[in-house]
Amino acid sequence: MTDQPDLRHGESRSVETNSSVVVDLREYKQNRDPLPVTFHRRELDAILWIYGRMVGEGEWRDYAIDHLGDKAVFSVFKRSGELPLFRIEKNPKLAAKQGAFSVVNTNGMILKRGHELSQVLKVFDKQLKLVEK
Repeated sequence: MTDQPDLRHGESRSVETNSSVVVDLREYKQNRDPLPVTFHRRELDAILWIYGRMVGEGEWRDYAIDHLGDKAVFSVFKRSGELPLFRIEKNPKLAAKQGAFSVVNTNGMILKRGHELSQVLKVFDKQLKLVEK
């Protein structure tokens, strides 16, 4: 408490001062508006490699990337006006449990889930079949 003169009446009055608090602006902004979950460059490279292969085979034609607050989603389409054929999702909250990465089909069924994206993307590997003449 400090005594400061009241200039209007020529008197002293008691004024309370607040203690100084240092706030990290970056931390404050992240708490108010958390950053979205994104794919890292290597993850996106692996996904785009599979996407390129499937486009070359005529299976896929379009994609969309969504960076949401809780997960990142790479959706692939046969035609752009339809529902996605597959969604490749990254959900960091599941990293300690089933794994952060998953591949989900149009019906919402999880085809593969795991801790490593390269293992999860193996769901798109074609099985070689023996063809007899």
